[in-house]
Amino acid sequence: MPELPEVETTCRGIAPHITGQRIQQVVIRQPRLRWPIPDNLPQLLKGRKLLSVGRRGKYLLLAFHHGTLIMHLGMSGSLRIVERDTRIQKHDHFDLQMSNGKRIRLRDPRRFGAVLWTDQPISHHPLIENLGPEPLSEQFHGDYLHAQGKRRRISIKQLIMESKIVVGVGNIYANESLFRAAIHPIRPSNRVSAARYQVLADEIRCVLTEAITQGGTTLRDFLKEDGSPGYFAQKLLVYGKSGQPCPSCGSAIRRKNIAQRSTFFCANCQH
Repeated sequence: MPELPEVETTCRGIAPHITGQRIQQVVIRQPRLRWPIPDNLPQLLKGRKLLSVGRRGKYLLLAFHHGTLIMHLGMSGSLRIVERDTRIQKHDHFDLQMSNGKRIRLRDPRRFGAVLWTDQPISHHPLIENLGPEPLSEQFHGDYLHAQGKRRRISIKQLIMESKIVVGVGNIYANESLFRAAIHPIRPSNRVSAARYQVLADEIRCVLTEAITQGGTTLRDFLKEDGSPGYFAQKLLVYGKSGQPCPSCGSAIRRKNIAQRSTFFCANCQH
């Protein structure tokens, strides 16, 4: 699944090509995604100027004067900029034709993505209004995380993957951040000190920043907007490395399911 760094990379990649352009055509080839694409979207967007491209959590937000187009990449989706005459492939479900001749094309083999419209303030949308702070924002820090965690008994890994607590810390980056912070992923969230929460918040920020800089993590069929894979996967320390030596102490990396998600950790370094 594309995680926050992949979505941020996509956001930064497509924005220079489409911001300030007008929509010439909306093409809906497959309206049945996670939720149906609004059938009046072509009428809503034709001739309208795209003001900005942003992100909230894993949602891409394309802002117009009269509302916002909300896009989500789902499990296997990708957005890319293509030329007008680029060949259409099997899973290319949605296009926005821009006035400069470029197209934004959504490819989504599993159809778990979304293309939605709202004319209300985006902060009031049901998919957005209950999201926690962005992990790279000033609102996210150790004291905040400690205050959230001390009221719960769930595992620390579950806590930082909860979008109402903090957005965008998906499975890969939760594993990596906890390893760097030397915190065992199954440790109860109310048994982590304020000092260790500060370390964890810093490591989450560092891991995500590195991933964005490297262009995201290569995940199966996910590609960046220009069709090339990300490179941060080569620098993962524990994720997907069950049985391999820990890069810090040499002990074998272990794998355990926590809340039905594969979790990788070093039992010697993390406690």
